[in-house]
Amino acid sequence: MSAQAERKTENLPQWKKEEVDDLAQIIDEYESVGVVGIAGIPSKQLQDMRRDLYGTAVLRVSRNTLQTRALEDAGLGDLVEHIGGQVGIIATDENPFSLYKELEASKTPAPINEGEIAPNDIVIPEGDTGVDPGPFVGELQGIGANARIEEGSIQVMEDSTVLEAGEEVSADLANVLNELGIEPKEVGLDLRAVIAEGVLFDPEDLDIDVEAYRSDVSTAAARARNLALNASFPTASTAPTLIAKATGEAKSLGLQAAIEDEDLMPDLVSKADAQLRALAGQIDDEEALPDELQDVEAPAEPAAADDEDESADDQTEDEAETEDADADDDDEDDGDGAAGLGEMFG
Repeated sequence: MSAQAERKTENLPQWKKEEVDDLAQIIDEYESVGVVGIAGIPSKQLQDMRRDLYGTAVLRVSRNTLQTRALEDAGLGDLVEHIGGQVGIIATDENPFSLYKELEASKTPAPINEGEIAPNDIVIPEGDTGVDPGPFVGELQGIGANARIEEGSIQVMEDSTVLEAGEEVSADLANVLNELGIEPKEVGLDLRAVIAEGVLFDPEDLDIDVEAYRSDVSTAAARARNLALNASFPTASTAPTLIAKATGEAKSLGLQAAIEDEDLMPDLVSKADAQLRALAGQIDDEEALPDELQDVEAPAEPAAADDEDESADDQTEDEAETEDADADDDDEDDGDGAAGLGEMFG
């Protein structure tokens, strides 16, 4: 504790000094420290909440002046403005987001009383109230609900907003809600603010959809990695892929250029063997080939090419037959001409 803090506490009664010291110890031992509202929470339920937090967080309720002094002494003055009404100090080693999520999940529905401020719009839902016909239908109509008697019971004909958020609850509304068993508020520790690693977080900062946030981060990371790969920008994440890509491209270039490299030789030999066998398959004279290549067959030509060749052969034969027929006709004409000359010159 600093000299200034000692001067602030030197005039305090002993029990208050001890309380401030206990608060200061809690603040000093944990990574995240916040202020929570505890208004409207019954004592027994508050004890249950403190027990449920055991092992995760520590909740300490004390006088506001002592909490303020302990926070100021610890250099957490930004939290002091959130000290007001019924509050307590909460401390944890979890991050503020986890703390907020846990406190929100622990809240339970509760009735609202006359004079309280509605935390949200209060709605009487459409449907059968389960209440027998009687004066209660007038009470519903008196608070603004669209209600009437049908089929032997009191029915609410449509969802009816009977009080907007921020408005004060009247006695009549509190009685109707209690009769219907509607609990429009949630009771629990209301995190007002928390400081972690010197950063102040308000509830609005912590109220996020974790799954959606994680999805957005994953999508952004994937797009950034894809951009880095396309730009050939080396990072710890992209370097293995870039090296593998460069290795593949270098190998392809080496094979195309027939570079005699130790790593390329197996592929070059396989490529040369395939080319040799393809060439051997084109040679009709097997005796001109080595023994190991004499059984190699020529690769089959596409069916379309075979059809075209057959058509070409048929056309050639037809043309040949036509040419032979023309030649015979010419010979007969020549013979007839010679005979005529013979007769003329006897």
